[in-house]
Formats: sequence, structure tokens, C-alpha cells
Amino acid sequence: MGSYAGGRACDLPLCAIFEHHPHSTGPIWLDNVRCVGTESSLDQCGSNGWGVSDCSHSEDVGVICHPRRHRGYLSETVSNALGPQGRRLEEVRLKPILASAKQHSPVTEGAVEVKYEGHWRQVCDQGWTMNNSRVVCGMLGFPSEVPVDSHYYRKVWDLKMRDPKSRLKSLTNKNSFWIHQVTCLGTEPHMANCQVQVAPVQGKLQPACPGGMHAVVSCVAGPRFRPRKTKPQRKGSRAEELRVRLRSGAQMGEGRVEVLVNRQWGTVCDHRWNLISASVVCRQLGFGSAREALFGARLGQGLGPIHLSEVRCRGYERTLSDCPALEGSQNGCQHENDAAVRCNVPNMGFQNQVRLAGGRIPEEGLLEVQVEVNGVPRWGSVCSENWGLTEAMVACRQLGLGFAIHAHKETWYWSGMPRAQEVVMSGVRCSGTELALQQCQRHGPVHCSHGSGRFLAGVSCMDSAPDLVMNAQLVQETAYLEDRPLSQLYCAHEENCLSKSADHMDWPYGYRRLLRFSTQIYNLGRTDFRPKTGRDSWVWHQCHRHYHSIEVFTHYDLLTLNGSKVAEGHKASFCLEDTNCPTGLQRRYACANFGEQGVTVGCWDTYRHDIDCQWVDITDVGPGNYIFQVIVNPHYEVAESDFSNNMMQCHCKYDGHRVWLHNCHTGNSYPANAELSLEQEQRLRNNLI
Repeated sequence: MGSYAGGRACDLPLCAIFEHHPHSTGPIWLDNVRCVGTESSLDQCGSNGWGVSDCSHSEDVGVICHPRRHRGYLSETVSNALGPQGRRLEEVRLKPILASAKQHSPVTEGAVEVKYEGHWRQVCDQGWTMNNSRVVCGMLGFPSEVPVDSHYYRKVWDLKMRDPKSRLKSLTNKNSFWIHQVTCLGTEPHMANCQVQVAPVQGKLQPACPGGMHAVVSCVAGPRFRPRKTKPQRKGSRAEELRVRLRSGAQMGEGRVEVLVNRQWGTVCDHRWNLISASVVCRQLGFGSAREALFGARLGQGLGPIHLSEVRCRGYERTLSDCPALEGSQNGCQHENDAAVRCNVPNMGFQNQVRLAGGRIPEEGLLEVQVEVNGVPRWGSVCSENWGLTEAMVACRQLGLGFAIHAHKETWYWSGMPRAQEVVMSGVRCSGTELALQQCQRHGPVHCSHGSGRFLAGVSCMDSAPDLVMNAQLVQETAYLEDRPLSQLYCAHEENCLSKSADHMDWPYGYRRLLRFSTQIYNLGRTDFRPKTGRDSWVWHQCHRHYHSIEVFTHYDLLTLNGSKVAEGHKASFCLEDTNCPTGLQRRYACANFGEQGVTVGCWDTYRHDIDCQWVDITDVGPGNYIFQVIVNPHYEVAESDFSNNMMQCHCKYDGHRVWLHNCHTGNSYPANAELSLEQEQRLRNNLI
């Protein structure tokens, strides 16, 4: 081996030049290396030539690479599995045989085919078992398998083999069988983990699949992927089983693993976490086997208890709770050890119905979709009226590009495909859970008042996102009432932090009764939380003499028990910064001297109870029982990996003189049935007046 000097082998932020290392020995092979950045190896870059150098070893360079791989690189899990004789099993599919199976999406029944060296090859049914079918179905995103009518398929096989013009006869003559026999236990996450015997080379004396035919498999799709006309499950049966969920994943079937124990959601520690246990989670949720078992909070940290650690599944369990495990508190697990999973999901074909055009990088551009117009599939653009971050999140998910960081309403600077200029979709409204834009609500006949051209929808996607979570306990501990004179509320009134009745008071006489509290907002995601606009677009507020980077950062509401709003407040992000960070993390954002605003991953921003607008004006509210609610990033102005934990709720009792907050929790900490019984729980009360 030789060394490399005088060039640049990487580009920040993916890696960094590192020159302060022990000197190498031997020849210096490269000097004055000039790369554009698109080359796949240094050999393709310009240089003085191999071995041509005037450098010494004091000029040797190295690199420090970013630990996160580019999208498209093979991971070190199932996708990297090797098959027989060290050959890679690239892909598996079901080739539908019956006409009825061809009409299903996704395809759930057909002949097993394996992609090898770019060609689809058949698998012989020699010794084929239901365990083999279970593994194949899991790879294709299906949780379970059912037996097929092998006698019927044998008749179809024999009939086609007698026809010299049939495609099946032709394929068999071309040595289409690659795998002769497969022996699986049924717990393997991939066929490559089974015992696989390669078919012998077909000759006149030795057929490739003697006396057999292609292996046929029938899978059962999970509830989310079944046709809508199927019978619904018995009410309550699904809720009883689903004591596990995934959070903060960019795609369907991926996320941080959370389990329900004692009516409270918590995480799973990654000690001894593996593909077998991860596959049990995936199948329990209606997906296939796991293609990745992720460690070290790779998909963000959770909040609350860590319920399980050292989970040891064998692979046959119906639910994760059937697997042996330790309590998470027994071996010192932290949320930085939260386990996550990426499951195999069925191929619905949605990714082929959307594309980006004109962007500077593959993750951004003008959005183009394929829809049926008069029964004919046609590519076109999307009208940007009502286009928002929720719709963009669905688009990025459908594209397989992660989370949306921007929902563009003007895309005149990006040129689309010449045959996709027509607007074919308008009035798009998504809930955020859809797998594709085609599943969202939209206009029947297209109506786009802006027309085509400048005002077309576009997106910018990113493979990671921040995740803001409220410290519910701090709100509960710091709540109190204050009667504040109007003479001290002019600025708050100007920023609409008081109830409407304050407009009709005799200023500066009188007072307002304020429910005050502190909030602490953590960023538990994988990227920093930043305002969507730059400093040049921040709004200056003269009265308080500060800038607002997000006009409404949090909503504060007091609700009746049936959800009607009786009082409200809001807080602008006038100072979105790292108030504190854990040991070892540096504060990156500070508002002093017109500094950059944001919240670093792992850090938190604290709004103290004694600053302006950090309250709800309850002057007009009578005594009673209420729900106190705080929502962070309420208008979804900034993308997050999980919006379900942005809401915090408390039970609130107000007797006209004092206030008690109890059972404060983030919006997804408890299941729905536990929410209903919180009133009967032992209450933690504070009597601050």
C-alpha cells in the first residue's frame, strides 16, 4: 500500500480532511488530485499520474468520514446478505400465474423468482415447505402465509409444459432454475439465511428441477394493504393486539419501537436487539420481516419510560410481549439506546407514480404525478393552491426521500418534463398518514385559478428531521395564577396575548388574571430545529424590541372537558435558542446580538413563567374542571419526524382563586382508553397561588 498527498478526497459535510496522523511509509501514489465530486473512485479524478509526485510523507492526507452513509449504499444488515456459494440474492418477487392474482395490488400469490446477475430466475419446489413460504412472504412485506392448491398449480404447470409455444416451456429450456432446494426454519429474515442449494447446470442427462416445478407461494397482506372490500376485523380485536407502535420514521414500516406497558407507552433498549426480535415487531404491526434492526436511537430518542431491554425472540412469537425480556431499568439503559426497525413493506407501485424534475439535487424539484385522465395514465403537475408541509410530507414519503423540509408554492425556476406541463391534480389535502398523494382528497375536475407555469407544487426532502417534545412535568410543577395590572400589559396587548375582552377595558386601570407556567421544549430528533425563514425575513416587534423568527411557535389553550375552547394564548419564537444542553454537547444557537436561532439535537429551549405572553388569560373563565393544552409548532411551519408528540395536556381544576394542574402528559403517552380513566388516577397537585 502507498499513500496519497496533495489532494482532496472528500467534501464536507460527508467527511473531513485529516492531516495530523502518523506518517506513512512506502511510495506516494497520487499527487495534486483534482476531483469534481461525481467520480466513483479516485482513479477517475485528475492527478499527476500514478506514482508521479514531489511530495514527502509529511504531506500525507487522510479522511474522517461521516458515519451516516449516502442513500443507496448497502447497509450491513439483510440487504447485504449473501446466498449460496457467496452469491448475492439481489431481490425476490412473486410472478402471478392466475388471472385473478394479476389483478391484485400488491401481488400476494404466484411463483417465487429470485433476481440473480440482473435476471429473474425460478426456484424449484423440491422440498418446499410452509416455513419457506413464511420467509418469502416476510421479505415481500407480508406478515403471514397460507397454503396454496398445489394440485391445481401442478395441473397448470403440466398443461403449459406440453405446449411448446408457452413462455414457461421456453424458460425451462433456458435453464431458468437457479435455486434447486431451500430449507428454512421460518424465523429467518431473508432467504439468504436459509440453507440454499444451487440448481445443477441443466443438461440432457440431468434436468434442473427433476420431477418438480416452480415454487408457488400465497401470502396474507397486512390490514393496511388489503383491498377495502374485505370484511373489517371484529371491533376491538386489533386494539387488543397492538401494544407496539413505530414512531419518527420517514417511511411506512420504519421507526423507533415503542411498547405499551401499564397503560403507558415507552421505548425498547437496544441491548441484544437483532433482526429476529425486530421481525416479530414488524409482523405484529402487519408488515413483513425486518430488513434492518437499528441501534443507538438511530431514528430519534423517545421520552418517558424504557420498558424493555435484552429482548430475546425466537421468531415464532405473535407479539413482542411473548418474547423473554428484562425491564429497561435493570441494566442502565438510556434513551440514547432506543431501538428502532425498518420493516419490509409490500410494493404498492406508488413510487412509480411520482417524480421530481428540475431540482439541483435529487431530493428537490418540481413535483410531477401520474393520474388517470379519461381512463388513460398521464403525467402532469400539481397546483400549488393550499399546498402545505403536510402534503409535501406525503410526497416525500411516496418518493422514498424521507421528510419534507419545504413545500414550494412557486417553482418557476425549475423546468419540468416537456410532456408533463398540464396540471392534473389540484385541491390536494392530506391528513399526513397517506402512502401516496393519489390517496389524499383532491378536486374531481382540476381547478387551479393560478393556472400552470409559475404556481406549481414542489418539494425539498431530507432523510432526517427534528422532533420537538414538551417537558410535561415542568408545566405541572410551575403553574400558578397572577393578577397583573393593565399598566404592565401594553406590549402583551399589542402582540395579542390577552383575551378580546381586554380591548374594552378602561386602560390602564384594572387587571387581568393570568395562568402562568414554564415550558421546556426538547429536540429529540436527528437534525436541528431551525426557523423556516432566514434572518432577513424575521419580523421586528418594536414594543418588546425583538425579532420573531416564527410568529406562532406555541399555542396555549384552556378547553372544556368536551373540547370547546374557553381561553387561549400563544407564544412567538422571539428567542429560539439552546437554553441548555447535556454534558458533552455544545450550545449552537443563542439570540444575543441578533444571533442564529434554533434548537440543537439533544438540547432544549426553556421559556420561563415570568416572561411576557407565557400565560393564558383566564380573566373571563369561571370556576370548573378544564383541560389545559399546549401545542408546539401548531401550524406545522417546520418539518418534524413526529407531530403526534407536539401536544401536551393536563387536567386543570380552577376554583376561582387557585388552580391545580395534574396528570400532565404528551399527547401520545397514553392510549385512548387510558385517557378516559385519568380522572380516576391518584392526582399530583400543586397549590401555587
